[in-house]
Amino acid sequence: MENTFGVIVAARGVFPAELVKAAKKELFSVLDAHKMKYIILPDDATASGGVMTLDDAEKCAALFRKYSDVLTGIIVCMPNFGEEAPIYHAIKDSGVDVPVLVQASDDEDDKLSLAERADSFCGKISVCNNLYYGGIKYTLTQLHTCAIKSEEFGQDLDRFDKICSVVYAMRHARIGLIGMRPDNFRTVRFSEKIMQKSGITTRCVDLSEIIAAANAIQDPERIADCEAKIRAYGSIPASVASELITRQAKLILAVKDWLTENKCDAFAMQCWNSIENNYGCAACLAMSMLGEEGIPGACESDVMGAVTMLALNKASGNKAAYMDWNNNFSKDRNVCINQHCGNFPKSFFGTDIEISHLDILSKGGLAKETCFGACKGQAVAGPMTYAKIATDDNQGIMKTYLGEGELLADKIPSFGALSLWKIPGLQKLLKFICRNGFEHHVATVRGNCADILEEAFVNYLGWDTYFHEG
Repeated sequence: MENTFGVIVAARGVFPAELVKAAKKELFSVLDAHKMKYIILPDDATASGGVMTLDDAEKCAALFRKYSDVLTGIIVCMPNFGEEAPIYHAIKDSGVDVPVLVQASDDEDDKLSLAERADSFCGKISVCNNLYYGGIKYTLTQLHTCAIKSEEFGQDLDRFDKICSVVYAMRHARIGLIGMRPDNFRTVRFSEKIMQKSGITTRCVDLSEIIAAANAIQDPERIADCEAKIRAYGSIPASVASELITRQAKLILAVKDWLTENKCDAFAMQCWNSIENNYGCAACLAMSMLGEEGIPGACESDVMGAVTMLALNKASGNKAAYMDWNNNFSKDRNVCINQHCGNFPKSFFGTDIEISHLDILSKGGLAKETCFGACKGQAVAGPMTYAKIATDDNQGIMKTYLGEGELLADKIPSFGALSLWKIPGLQKLLKFICRNGFEHHVATVRGNCADILEEAFVNYLGWDTYFHEG
C-alpha cells in the first residue's frame, strides 16, 4: 500500500502569521519533491491557516477520520511554538493509530525579535510532552529543530516514509503458507495466535493443491512467457532439458496465481522433499523470481522468515534474501558463511547467476532431474542489514533481533547461494541467538536500515527487540 500522510501545521496567535503560510508552502514543495501523498485542511478551514484552536483540532480530526482507511502516517510541522493541546487532540480524537513525525523549524540568528521569532525549539518539547502522556507514539527528527527545506529533514521524511511502510505491513500482512514444514525442522515452528495479535495472518494451502494447479496450466502463451523470463534471469547449462524449464514455469505460475488470489504479501513454502518427488523440480527459483518481483518467499515453510523478509523489503526498498547461519570462515571470528540452496533474489546476488540443479539434495538420494531450479552464485560485497522475527510461545510475545554488517568479496569454496558476512561482535550475537531460542535462519537485505526497523518494531509495534551493535 502506498503511504498517505496527514499533515498538521501548528500555529499560535502571538507568533507571526506569515510563518504558517511560508511553512505550508515549503512543506508542500518538499513533500511533492519526495513524491509523498498527503492530506491537510484547506487554507480557509481555520482562521490561522494552521491548527491553533480546539475547533481547528476537531476539523483536523474529522479530516483524518474521513481518510483513515488510507492514512499511514501523520506529520506535525511546527513553524512556531504551536498550541500543544490542539495538536494532541487533532491526532487523538481522529482515532487514527499511525506513526507520527514531529518536526520543529529553526529560528534564524538575526530574527529573534517579537515580530520575527518562532520558538519552535521550545514548543516541540511541550507537544511531545502531551503526546507522551496521551499515549501517542511519535518519531523525532535527527536534529531537534531543522529547516523544512534542509537536507536533514529530507532524510527524516525518507526514513519516516519507510517506518510507516514497515508498521503498516506488520499490522496488516497476509502470509501464504504453501505446504507443511519439513518434519525434521521443528526450528521453524511458530504461533499464528501470537502473530495475529500484531495483525499478521496466514493463508494456508496443501502442497498437493499447488502441484495439481501447476499440472493443470496449459496456456502455451503464459508458459512460454514465463520460460523466457527464466532464461533471461540466469544462465542455464545446456545439459538441462527444456521440459524441466517448462515444469519450473508452470510451478512459478501456479504459486503466483495462488498468492494473487489470496492477496498474500509474502509466502513460505515447503521446498523439500515432496516437491521434488511428486512434481519434479526445486522450489528455489520460484522463491527467487517472485522475491525479485517484490513478493518475498522463505524456504522450509518458515513463515516468520517471510514476515522478516517483508519487513526488510519495506525498510530498505530492496529485495531481501533468506538463508542459514552456516559456517565459520577464516580465522576471523567476526566472519561467517551464510547460504542456502539457491533462493536469493537476483538483485541480492548483485551479479550474474547460474540456474541449475540442487547440489545437496541431488547428492542426498533425490534424482538429479527432479532438482532443477537452484539459483547459484555468491553475493557481491557491500553493506547489509540482517534481522529475524520470531514468536516466543514461552513468553507469548513477538521478538526479534537485528543489526548491520558487511558482505565480503572473499571467494567461498562451496555451492548454492552463498554470502560471506562480517559482523562486529559476531560471537556475542550468536550467543544471543542460541540463548533465546531463535531459528537457524536469518533474513538480510542490501543497505543499512536497522534503525528504521528498530523504530518500527520497538516504538510502534512494541516487540521485544535486540539491536546488535557489536
